[in-house]
Formats: sequence, structure tokens, C-alpha cells
Amino acid sequence: MAILQEFREFAVKGNMVDMAVGIIIGAAFGKIVSSFVGDVIMPPLGILIGGINFADLVFTLKDAAGEIPAVTLNYGRFIQTLVDFTIVAFAIFIVIKGMNTMKKKEAAAPPMPPEPTREEQLLAEIRDILKQR
Repeated sequence: MAILQEFREFAVKGNMVDMAVGIIIGAAFGKIVSSFVGDVIMPPLGILIGGINFADLVFTLKDAAGEIPAVTLNYGRFIQTLVDFTIVAFAIFIVIKGMNTMKKKEAAAPPMPPEPTREEQLLAEIRDILKQR
């Protein structure tokens, strides 16, 4: 029973939940970037290069024989994956750069002086009363 309690405390910790949310959002962002690259960027780029569909760029190692499919190196898909990676890496770079800028602004702000203790306040009141006499 103690193991289950310990596991529940571990799984519900804030860091674990934050990490899970980050992984889920990262996976969804990866799908968005893949769609953006495959459906928006690569078709016009293929037209500019000469009507090439990058997904169709393959190097055949062994031709198909009857029921056995051809063995190919799909370097066009690899190029598309590299473009995906570049976009994701750039997006993460921009996010980290923004976070670092915000941290620098927070660090640059001077810290507020601590409030005087109750004893210091009483001593200041006594000082002010003595000055008035």
C-alpha cells in the first residue's frame, strides 16, 4: 500500500504534470510543423525547382520483383524532415530567447528594500517624538 501512495505522490507532482503537458503540446506542434512543411512549403518549393515532389524523390536499390516491393532510399522525405527540424529548432530558439530576455529584465529590476521590523518602526517613532521636544 505504501508503494501505491508513493507512486501517486510522484505522479501528481507539479513537475510531472508540467512535463506531460509539454510532451503532448510538443507532439501536437510537431504535427502542425510537419503539415506546414509538407503541405505549404514543399509544394511551391518543388514547383520552383522544376515540378519536383520531394516525397517522390527516391533512389532505388533493388527493383520490385513480383510480390516483393522495391527497396528504396527515400531521400526526399529525409529532406522534408530536415526542413521540419529546422523550423522546430528555430521556433524553440525564439521561445528560449524570449524567456531569457524576460529573465534578464526581471534580474535587472532592483530588489525592493525589506520592510522595517516592528522594533525598527517603534524606534523610529520614539526618535520622531524626541525630535519634536
